[in-house]
Amino acid sequence: MSVKRPSHAQMRAMADRFNMSMSDDELGQFAAVMEGYIQTYDRVNAAPDNLPVTRYPRNPGYRPGPSENPLNAWYYKTEVHGAVDGPLRGKRIVLKDNVALAGVPMMNGSAILEGYTPEIDATVVTRLLDAGAVIVGKAHCENFCLSGGSHTNATGPIHNPWKYGHSAGGSSGGTAVLVATGEADMGIGGDQGGSIRMPASKCGIYGMKPTHGLVPYSGIVPIEQTIDHAGPMTQTVADNALMLEVIAGEDGLDPRQYKPRTYRYTEALGRGCRGLRIGILKQGFGRAESEPDVDAKVRAAAERFASLGAELVDISLEEHNIAADLWLPITVEGLQDQMMHGNAAGTNYRGLFLPSLTDHVGTWRSRADELSHSLKVCMFLGEYFQTQYRGRFYGKAQNMMRAVTQKYLQALHGVDLLLMPTMPMKPQPIPAADCSIAEYIRRAFEMVGNTAPYNATGLPAMSLPCGLSEGLPIGVMLVSKFYNEMVIYQAAHAFEQSGDWRSM
Repeated sequence: MSVKRPSHAQMRAMADRFNMSMSDDELGQFAAVMEGYIQTYDRVNAAPDNLPVTRYPRNPGYRPGPSENPLNAWYYKTEVHGAVDGPLRGKRIVLKDNVALAGVPMMNGSAILEGYTPEIDATVVTRLLDAGAVIVGKAHCENFCLSGGSHTNATGPIHNPWKYGHSAGGSSGGTAVLVATGEADMGIGGDQGGSIRMPASKCGIYGMKPTHGLVPYSGIVPIEQTIDHAGPMTQTVADNALMLEVIAGEDGLDPRQYKPRTYRYTEALGRGCRGLRIGILKQGFGRAESEPDVDAKVRAAAERFASLGAELVDISLEEHNIAADLWLPITVEGLQDQMMHGNAAGTNYRGLFLPSLTDHVGTWRSRADELSHSLKVCMFLGEYFQTQYRGRFYGKAQNMMRAVTQKYLQALHGVDLLLMPTMPMKPQPIPAADCSIAEYIRRAFEMVGNTAPYNATGLPAMSLPCGLSEGLPIGVMLVSKFYNEMVIYQAAHAFEQSGDWRSM
């Protein structure tokens, strides 16, 4: 099968884009020379894509109507049964709708991808099915996953199960809602700035963002490789630890992974937290966007840890605010290169590529008006600083993050965990459909100050529900050293077992 050859007009447009001055004759000569090389592309095009084999029978399922989907959390319902036995036997699992499930549609929150159906299972899906799970469907997420609110999905907002009309969090909001309401036992979320932990906090469930690279991201729509994370969202700590046991570890396909260390995370359960040192991070509280009742509930959670035998230590780390600043250029410039210009693939790494997804995402150029305001502002920022400053701020931010990460590790050398609010505020009202662009964007990113630093560092972080205020859940976040999820689960389980969080 032959690929298309460049026309003279396309050659001229490329030369202009490269700022090359060439005559028509010169362009013709280059085109002639290129023909021999393009024939290599013909041979590559004719070869198979070498994609993972999909196991376990399934059907595409169906898109539930409003009566089955009152909070707009579902995208598709299906039922894919895995192995007849295993540690997750019978567990009903929902996938964030940026996770490939072969034969079942995926829209990643955007009208651009509506109608796309992947032909492979993401690695995490294969592992869940091998462990005996039942995949019950796909959960709505934010538009291209670019929002910490839950108002940017192309089909409409996702509503909070505790208070209709309020945010369920993003970008894994649908997953959080379906786990919180019991329509699924467990869920897979994705997290680039807090997108597992923020909806977990807003919906009153447990959400773990593992160490960067611990869980393979293969087969999941990326934003930016150095901040992409996938992890479990569950009703209980025990289920969270069990799910991480199943999905963690190298798959040989994901360049985000660099010799990850895995453990039997369920062995951390029941150990209690006596003797653990927990650092109360000053900069996580009293922020400009903080609400007093949130800070008060999280400080009360810290005192509960103390009553369980943990030692509390005050920690001040100015780098926490710097990390949030550095996350911005890494995210906006990285996503513009990989997700937008790179069509959710990009180049310069060895890993699993899904050409059908690349083809479909690439259609955004003819439908850019349909992208969300939250994605558009990131694109404007990323494009401006990449073109005007040649990527220097992306590189500088990555350089600075190494030093900032060392400061976090120094703080964690003296304590086992850092503690702070997952989000400085309670779930906010969903903005009106006709709200201003400014309000739409503010509601998408106003809450990431405590979560985004741990995407930029890659440190593991988990949100635990720790109380209600005005009928809305509040989350406390625990952070530890690389691959130290065990101690997070140890403390989280002790806290969970100490009482019903709803009455704390």
